[in-house]
Amino acid sequence: MKQIIALGGGGFSMEPENPLLDQYILKQAYTTSPKICFIPTASGDSENYINRFYHFFNAQNCTPSHLSLFKPPTRDLESFILDKDILYVGGGNTKNLLALWKEWGLDLIIEKAWNEGIILAGISAGSICWFQEGVTDSFGDGLAPIKCLGFLKGSNCPHYDGESDRRTAFHRLVRSGCIHSGIAADDGVAIHYKNDEIHRIISSRPNAKAYHVTNNNDELTESVLQTDYLG
Repeated sequence: MKQIIALGGGGFSMEPENPLLDQYILKQAYTTSPKICFIPTASGDSENYINRFYHFFNAQNCTPSHLSLFKPPTRDLESFILDKDILYVGGGNTKNLLALWKEWGLDLIIEKAWNEGIILAGISAGSICWFQEGVTDSFGDGLAPIKCLGFLKGSNCPHYDGESDRRTAFHRLVRSGCIHSGIAADDGVAIHYKNDEIHRIISSRPNAKAYHVTNNNDELTESVLQTDYLG
């Protein structure tokens, strides 16, 4: 079973007092005490971000670790990754994440992990990266389209309600054909894929939702998707 859990926002980095999404991720593993590895590449391996990861997950029933590409734990990254149950990718600069992963061959290792049943999860840049395309602020001047790994079909837009220009930018890019139709997620929403299809959409906030945004003959449609509040 291949699984990806894509967070539009939330989790330990945005909702440190609300464990619902991160506990959901842990429960999807095939063991009661999963090995979860944080990959903070998009943040430049921010020490603060890494510390917040450990602060939360050290209190959970799991074995946390992290992978730094600036201070690699080993030359054998493939063995390090394939030993884990969950890979949790942090937010930050999606373009830099993709560039560094490709330079290190980590994109291919992570794809192998996914095909072998290791759960892929992530927030913001760590959500966008799994799709064909995403909406990113990586270029430093407004929001723009970016080509991603393509494990999942279509495009992705996180922080749909959390940043005022996200919805407008996603609509514009889908309508113009710059990116494929796709899925948008509010902060506090996670989209759980099993074998390339949406299995369930869950939220840590009562009114947070996910949306399917499509372009059919220049007619844009935004459909609200069934979202289960975990609280």
